[in-house]
Amino acid sequence: MEVFFVAKEVVKKIKLQIPAGKATPAPPVGTVLGPSGINLSDFCTKFNDATRDKMGDIIPVEISLYDDRSFDLVFKSAPAAFLIKKAAGIQKASAKGANQLVATITKEQLKQIAETKMADLNAYDIDAAMNIIEGTARNMGVAVKGVNDAEMAEQMKEAAVEEAAAAKREAELEKMEAEIEEQKEVEVINEKSDTEAEESAE
Repeated sequence: MEVFFVAKEVVKKIKLQIPAGKATPAPPVGTVLGPSGINLSDFCTKFNDATRDKMGDIIPVEISLYDDRSFDLVFKSAPAAFLIKKAAGIQKASAKGANQLVATITKEQLKQIAETKMADLNAYDIDAAMNIIEGTARNMGVAVKGVNDAEMAEQMKEAAVEEAAAAKREAELEKMEAEIEEQKEVEVINEKSDTEAEESAE
């Protein structure tokens, strides 16, 4: 007797980022997965069991949902920005990008992050991966000690000087505009006074 295996059809792919070991059927997980018909309890159990050893990290997961409502999970490494903030010991990245230095990491930490993200990056070797992560860190205001920290500190000083100069120019412009408006008001008042004088003469 011949046995035929029918390949299951993927009907939907869903990507989520969830704290390791902490998936629950409540929002946002339930809100995203509920309408797909996936068994939320089963998903949470599988996700938590597979990620419990990474507690504290944010884990991206790709869910392939099949036509019979079964599913497969593919786990990715934590986002680079999350790993950089974790290594730097900060909660938020710079609001001004590379123009505001908020933290510094070591070259060894940079290498560890690059090794963790290697599979997800379009990089042929660890050096290329480190360059990518260094660029991401720079845009977050995080320098790498001994690599670009002096350069970024200088860039921050230059940005601060430029920002102060721009603020000064803006203040001067506002002052000029206020003076022009004041002159217009005086002219209107004088015109009104001349008209009133003519009416009085009549």
